[in-house]
Amino acid sequence: MGVITSQKITSFYERFKGIDATFSREIIQVTGLVVKQVYLKCGGDFWPCVICSSSFEGARAAATVQSGLLQKLELAKNSVSLRYCFKKPDSDAPVAFFVTGRITGRVPYGDSEDMALFTIQFTQRPPDDLIEIMGRVLDANVNSAKRKGDRISIGPDSIRRLNLIAKDTAAFIQGVPRRCMVRDISFSGSKLIMMGVAKFLLNREASLRLDFDDPRESFLIKGTFIRAEQVEGRKELLALAIHFDEESVPMSYKVRLNEFLGQFRTGEAAAGASADSA
Repeated sequence: MGVITSQKITSFYERFKGIDATFSREIIQVTGLVVKQVYLKCGGDFWPCVICSSSFEGARAAATVQSGLLQKLELAKNSVSLRYCFKKPDSDAPVAFFVTGRITGRVPYGDSEDMALFTIQFTQRPPDDLIEIMGRVLDANVNSAKRKGDRISIGPDSIRRLNLIAKDTAAFIQGVPRRCMVRDISFSGSKLIMMGVAKFLLNREASLRLDFDDPRESFLIKGTFIRAEQVEGRKELLALAIHFDEESVPMSYKVRLNEFLGQFRTGEAAAGASADSA
């Protein structure tokens, strides 16, 4: 994970401060949220809670109402602090901090009579750690749509920057792995070199495996072969374009590509890939 400048953090804050991000299982994994270390603090006491969503201006968190929390809130005039805790991949120690706020709403949480969903309005700008962690995810989500056609040519330099373990990998067709070599990748698909016959592979569903390091992650991304070309001088080889199923593209993959593409002007990576192919 690269170092983010103060200017970038300010940009994240201004662009995304009003956007609510839901803490789904995937977002929890990508951000490294340590769910067992998240608390509401009120009047010097702590209550375990579940952060359901968060922006840079507020959050929604679920907590029990059967342990004196409501009485404490009344005494504190709804003033609270929300404790976030994240594990960063480049550090053994988690990052934890409080954000002060006020309870502005409360509704039952699902069908539970013991739990309530609290709406918290922050009374201060959150720490840079929260802006950085959530900003990376929000920025990747936006750019995966805006720059989905930008291709990254896979060579020694891009392999190193992406922490891609190898360009040689496998495409799974009906569950059977087929060896292939990755020529380029993007948010929306990839170009592969593999042995085969075009008429038997075109329009077939497949899954591409991509392995990354630092942190170690393996993705199996579903898609469909939409284009096939013969490799000049190699009749047994095909250049295949696979278009990813948008719902199957992992957020961690989007973050990796977004941080790589962020080092270039828009279109520069795509131009580099085209030049390499030529």
